[in-house]
Order: sequence, then C-alpha cells, then structure tokens
Amino acid sequence: MKLTYLVATVTLAAAAGCSANAADTSGRDGTAGPSATVSISAVGSDVRPDQGVTVTVSGGTLESVTGIAGTFNAGRTSWKTTWTLKPGASYKVTTTAKNPKGKATTVTRAFRTAKAKQTVGVADVTPMPGEKVGVGMPIIVDFTGPVANRANVEKALEVKSDKGDEGAWSWVTDRRVVYRTRKYWHAHQKISFTAHLTGVRAARDTYGVRDVSRSFKIGDSNVTVANAKTHYMTVNHDGTVRKFPISAGKGNLQSTITTNGIHLTKEKAQVVHMTATCHGQPGCDDYQGEVVHLAVRITMGGEYVHQSVGEYYYLGKQNESHGCVRTTPEGAKYFYDISQRGDIVDVTGTTRPFADEPSADDWKYWTVSWNRWLAGSALH
Repeated sequence: MKLTYLVATVTLAAAAGCSANAADTSGRDGTAGPSATVSISAVGSDVRPDQGVTVTVSGGTLESVTGIAGTFNAGRTSWKTTWTLKPGASYKVTTTAKNPKGKATTVTRAFRTAKAKQTVGVADVTPMPGEKVGVGMPIIVDFTGPVANRANVEKALEVKSDKGDEGAWSWVTDRRVVYRTRKYWHAHQKISFTAHLTGVRAARDTYGVRDVSRSFKIGDSNVTVANAKTHYMTVNHDGTVRKFPISAGKGNLQSTITTNGIHLTKEKAQVVHMTATCHGQPGCDDYQGEVVHLAVRITMGGEYVHQSVGEYYYLGKQNESHGCVRTTPEGAKYFYDISQRGDIVDVTGTTRPFADEPSADDWKYWTVSWNRWLAGSALH
C-alpha cells in the first residue's frame, strides 16, 4: 500500500473592498490586507488513518474547523484531530480563517483514508457494563490479536472518574493491558472507559476499526486486613471498622500457607465444594468434597474467606486451615454480605508471597509498587 503524506496549501482568496487597490495588499490604503494561508495535512485517497488531520494557518487565526472532532492550540494557529480516523472512510473538513483585519474566508477539503489490511479489536473488558465494584478493581482490556505498537494503542485508551483518581496502564502481555489507580479508587463514583481504537495502528498494516466504551461504578470501600499472626481480620467498610477472629493456612506445607499480600475479591457463593489432594505428602490431609459456606474467592488457586467448618476453637488462636481464611459465622456473613468484586483483602503475617504465585489470572496488580507499575506502561 502506498502511503501518502501530502500537504495541501490553500490561499483563502478575498473579494476586493470598494476602495481596495488590487495591486496593494498591505492594507495601508484601507483594504483588508493579505489573506490568511491555511495548510491541511490530509489530501487524496490514501491517507494513513493513524496520522489524523492537522490544520495550520499563517497570517491569521483559525475561527472554526468542522467535520471531525479536534482541538485548537492556545493561539488558534493550528488544529488537530482528537483521535485517529476510520480506515477506508471519506471525510470532509471545512475551515474558516480570519486575517488580522477580520477578513474571513472558508475552504472545504475532502479526502479518503487508506483501508486496513488487517484489523485488531477489543475482545473483552473487565468490569462488566454497569457493574458495581470495589475500590481496588482494575480495568482489564484484552485484544483480539497481538499489539506491537503498544504506545499507539495506550494513547487511545481513555479513563475518566468522577473524583479524578490518578491511574496508569501497564502491559501484562501483548494482548492484555491493565489500568490501576495509584491509590485505591474513591468510593461511590462513576468510571467511564473508552478505547478510541478506530484508526489506531496497532502493528504493521493493522488498524483498529471500532471504538469500545464501558462504564461502571465504584461501590462501598471495603478494605480488609487478615493478619495470620494475630489471627484476626479487620474489616473497614466505608469507615466502619469491625474485627473478627480467623484461622489461616496452617503452613505445614508451602501449598497450604495462605498467600501474603494484597488480594482482590473475585466472586462469592453461598456454598462451595472444596477438594485438596496432597499426593501422599507428609503432614497434609487429603479431603474430597468439603462443603464451606459464605465463601468469597480471593485467588484462582482456591483461597477464600469463608465460614469455618466447625473447629471454632482455633479461630483467633492458631492457623489450622488448608490455606483459606476461616472466620466465625457472624464474621463470614458480614464479610459475605458486603463483598463485591475488586474489594481489598490484604493478608499479612505469612511466608508465602502472593506476588510469586504463577497464576496469571489472580489479579496481583496491587503487589507491585507504583514505580514498577509505571515501568509496564508503553508511555512511562
């Protein structure tokens, strides 16, 4: 495909005033002076969609540019499209400029963008549309194909929060990018996300052809600290703090130690059937089909916060679970009732780092520092 970068220069002709001298364009004899000169960056039928359109003026200022969304610079001497253009589409830009004497002329320019040989799009977005989530919830975007030009795509991803929370994107793979806030989201607000992918060059000859938008809400602020040394968990629910006795993983095997670090709640169920197979390892008891109630998942590997299956005498005293955080019926019901996806559960006091777990779907995004998170951004 032949890519064209042509600049069309259009001199806006002005009608002579009643006292104007056609040979004199200085304006000293009462004419309106020389006309403004406008340059438009897109011309022809093979314009690259990712280049957008730039309009500049010399000898005057731009009054308006219509046909495509864009913004002016402070002096209104240039204008540029806000986002990239749709591949294989026809556009018409109408520009009005004025010279210093106020003489205005309008010019219209038509062009067509090149077609995309290959396309890339959004395969999935988390959270779901309209979902109410916790203050730790990330925005997870999966693409239909690999993204080579990550910076181009990242620039096209827009997040707006009612309360102006600061956040950044970080690439997990060439098909997944994740948005995390610097601190937890402020509670009780609306978040909107838009992938302005139309016309974005994600790889060679590969463009996005469709924008994707998603909005969701941040619900209550639920931040829980489960301390495996003190055997208590502290639940901060929108500023109301309650404390419940727990029993964490007993730790006779590495696999039964509750992972240490900031977890995110992922799902919950009234009843969960659990199994564990130790394959004859010393100190580990196999069990099949143990039923637990009021279970809130915090890892894909099978860690939950749930109601203890009996053995209440261990709660608040020692760690005797197979890796989950057990608590009292009262504590489990309270925790279950307030839980939503993306709540914070910070497990402390164990020797098994959550960040080192191999599962890629455990949402370990809060286990890294803000500087390390920024290092994963293509825009830094």
